Amino acid sequence: MDVLLAHAYSLDEDPAEQRVMKPYAPLGILSISAHLKERGCSVGVFDPTFQTIDSFERELARLRPPVVGISINMMTKRSAIRMIRMAAAAGCRVVVGGPEPSSYAEEYLDEGADVVAIGEGERTMEELLAVWGCASVAVPDGGMPASLHDVAGIVFRDTDGAVVRTAAREKLRTLDELPFPDRGAIDFTPYFKAWKERHGVTSLSIITQRGCPYTCAWCSHSVYGESYRRRAPARVAEEIEAMKRAYNPDMLWFVDDVFTISAKWIFELQEELLRRDLHIPFECITRADRLNDDIIAALKAMGCRRVWIGAESGSQRILDAMSRGVTVRQVETMTHACRAAGIEVGTFIMLGYLGETASDIRATAAYLRRSRPDIVLTTVSYPIKGTAYYDALGPAAVVPAAPFEQWTDRNIAVRGRYSDRFYWYANRYIIHSAAAGRSLADGRYLRAVPSLVKSAVAQAGMALHGRSGEWGVGSRE
Repeated sequence: MDVLLAHAYSLDEDPAEQRVMKPYAPLGILSISAHLKERGCSVGVFDPTFQTIDSFERELARLRPPVVGISINMMTKRSAIRMIRMAAAAGCRVVVGGPEPSSYAEEYLDEGADVVAIGEGERTMEELLAVWGCASVAVPDGGMPASLHDVAGIVFRDTDGAVVRTAAREKLRTLDELPFPDRGAIDFTPYFKAWKERHGVTSLSIITQRGCPYTCAWCSHSVYGESYRRRAPARVAEEIEAMKRAYNPDMLWFVDDVFTISAKWIFELQEELLRRDLHIPFECITRADRLNDDIIAALKAMGCRRVWIGAESGSQRILDAMSRGVTVRQVETMTHACRAAGIEVGTFIMLGYLGETASDIRATAAYLRRSRPDIVLTTVSYPIKGTAYYDALGPAAVVPAAPFEQWTDRNIAVRGRYSDRFYWYANRYIIHSAAAGRSLADGRYLRAVPSLVKSAVAQAGMALHGRSGEWGVGSRE
């Protein structure tokens, strides 16, 4: 074996997801696996989703890989650091990548990583394996780098211990050159079992694009950047066809940041799916300003059962501060339009953004009562290092004094914000206001009463705990 690829997410360590139980396969490392195998490498994949992180140590002893690559996001940081230490203790060279390490490269090197990969990982990992003497790598035209200094998009320490940051890696110009994710490298049986037992259906994820050209201040672009690159509709349809043959899922989840960013692409995908007689229910994420009646009709025709729209706030002042580039009216209008077309709408609401007041939260509650999305998910904002939001906070963002492995960006405190208890009540106010709006719109007046009462109680709690100047910590509800 040339390399063992892994991620660090385990349901065993995520009580919140155990309640939701909608696990999906790690497409990022499966894409790297497929690329490396196409180049002639021997690749293993460790998927701890339905295992414990401790089982990684046993896998290392069994496989003895010379190189280990670990994909890390904020949620998996603590487990990933344990895995880094296990791999280093086993004598493996360790490469870490994903959205989390790019902003904390030196810290991950201190934790035992040999290389931090910045940006897309397919070619980076291929070149690293070549530098480290993997004879299996099929050298393409142009050859391979001779040393780590020649590998673009990495951070490492040289022989003197100095941190070296190489030139940024050029992004893949066309995603169609990539093979489909190596889904055969993992066992989907527990995924389908979990979905079937909890939701009565099976679901698979698919990604059709990389990068997002929008500049929402709180959003990280550390891996794919602010570009917009997309696979051809025919290529996407081909992958869906292959997924149907191999797994026959009941539904799909398009994980793209903005699925409907291109109307032309959506209409071409619709034609491809129709031509191949592919009609699998799906859900996706988009923006209100990338929807219209024609696109909504195309989504419905293709089988879209739910669309997620990032409302974030019902206060235009806060949306503008976030650099969202949409209006509250646009989001409300498109929410109604999707629901009228028979497509469920889920929405995201972010509380606690820089400058938000109780008045802005009341505006958000009023917006939800008017727009009546089917599902509302809330977040108390947290500043991710490397984003415009983090930079705007400046000294107001207080990093915990604890050792690096004990905290994530979610634990960064924000001076001057309302207390955590205030946001606990604000979350309840938002959720119950949305529920009341749906019940009243449907004429279920008696059913609306409990929601209205709980909403009023939550407002009282906000008033009681609404003294600003305390330190609030971002968290997801």
